[in-house]
Amino acid sequence: MPGATADRPHLLIADDDADIRDLVTAQLAREGYALTPAGDVAGIRAALAAGPVDLIVLDLGLPDGDGLTLCRELRGEGYPGAIIMVTARDSAIDRVLGLELGADDYLTKPFEPRELTARVRNLLRRGARDVGAATPARVAIFGRWRLDLVKRRLLAPGNSVVMLSTAEFDMLSRLVNAAGRPLSREALVPARAATASHDRTIDNQISRLRQKLKPDGEELILTVRGQGYMLAATTRFE
Repeated sequence: MPGATADRPHLLIADDDADIRDLVTAQLAREGYALTPAGDVAGIRAALAAGPVDLIVLDLGLPDGDGLTLCRELRGEGYPGAIIMVTARDSAIDRVLGLELGADDYLTKPFEPRELTARVRNLLRRGARDVGAATPARVAIFGRWRLDLVKRRLLAPGNSVVMLSTAEFDMLSRLVNAAGRPLSREALVPARAATASHDRTIDNQISRLRQKLKPDGEELILTVRGQGYMLAATTRFE
């Protein structure tokens, strides 16, 4: 991880606008943080896979996905660091939704770089106080099934392992995090949101998930007419 050390917090700066990304990175570099820039969801995922990240500055408008969806997924997967959402959307609904989905703070563009620096500093201080206070979720339990959020695999009743493709895990993870609530096709596969309404591969992936969840698949993953798909189960995280 570029420049990261044990005593230097590592920040991930995620924005599809290269100018804003460079401005924020330069501003926070003056504070001595280890910094990794990313311009899309794929870059964010790669950075998180490469090593620990203490805080993410997350733009909502990314070219290959939606920041709100990614925030929910990261919290469902057990990401323990702080998340500051940065967006041009100046809407109370967006702010509330962002905080409900797991963001720690919310900043609207355009913003004063020094304000972002202050918010980063405050969240990192709070995080240092909270170390050891909570353990990130590692497993999502729904019905008789368990989804391992760390090893990204499905555990059937009796603990036999059901291997999932990356696409299947991502889709099931989204359903699990929104259990009891219908998800549109666009929300299930945000990277293909522009074509999701007529993308048959989404239906094929749902069909494969139902097969892998046999004999419960048809009852667990419901088709909600005109709205999408829903996981018909209560989910708890451990």
